[in-house]
Amino acid sequence: MSLSKRIMTALVALGRRSRLLSICRSIVGAKAMSTSGKTESSAQEGTVIVEHLPEITMIGINRPEKRNCVNTSTAVALLQAFQDFDKDDSAKIAVLYGVGGNFCAGFDLKELSEKPPERLSSSDRGPMGPTHYETKKPVIAAVEGFAVAGGLELALWCDLRVVEDTAVMGVFCRRFGVPLIDGGTVRLPAIVGLGRALDLILTGRAIKGKEALEWGLANRLVACGTAVGQAVNLAQSLVKFPQECMLADRASALHATFSAKSLQESLQFESENGIPIILKESVLGAQKFIGGVGRHGKFNLDHKIGSENSKL
Repeated sequence: MSLSKRIMTALVALGRRSRLLSICRSIVGAKAMSTSGKTESSAQEGTVIVEHLPEITMIGINRPEKRNCVNTSTAVALLQAFQDFDKDDSAKIAVLYGVGGNFCAGFDLKELSEKPPERLSSSDRGPMGPTHYETKKPVIAAVEGFAVAGGLELALWCDLRVVEDTAVMGVFCRRFGVPLIDGGTVRLPAIVGLGRALDLILTGRAIKGKEALEWGLANRLVACGTAVGQAVNLAQSLVKFPQECMLADRASALHATFSAKSLQESLQFESENGIPIILKESVLGAQKFIGGVGRHGKFNLDHKIGSENSKL
């Protein structure tokens, strides 16, 4: 039975908490389901697994024997997986995880030592895969075990990071003279501030879940063994929101942080990006609010104006 079928069976048969744990167990066991190195939905010799939940795309790095370090073929497959996710109108959020207890230990130094790739990156692809690519939709990293060197850069590329309390993050490539060329020097200071970023970049030291949360590097701190399930849970909460508005605000925040040259440019982009949403989603949202939808913090896009179920 494919990973997606196991997940769907679990979703139907089990309660909320149990089904999230089932998803975790199914994903961790994905490699064991493949007898030839390939799975039903995998790409590039099974090093990347793509599975689909309702409105959520699960993308897994499947090199557990290498702590999910990324070689060139895996990088290509990862980029393709996220490009396909962007093109899939039924998918609203992606969850990136590592199979077998580790998120990602960086680039495969064995490949680098034996035969350095002629071209590590391109305009869209970084050495780790999608790190030079701008997704149109949010990506959540489910971080367990090691997320170091290029693996840390992959996590930084994601919009949100759900991090286990036992996870280890850091610029471990410092020890081996491998530079950060997957956006680490750009995104890390933007997320945690320059001083803390330089602490990690210069020393190469490890940072664990609790400190990562205090720094803002982790968005959620969760118990060991629950990162994937909690990331899916977070994704499920995001798909309930009006999507065009959420994506417009996301784009404005990213533009202001990484592209705009001035405050005025940021404000202009925000206005031009957001005003069209008012007619598309805001008016209906306001009508739902007046109709009673969303009282006591509840909100459901399926509620209709004037329906008996709209007053929560």
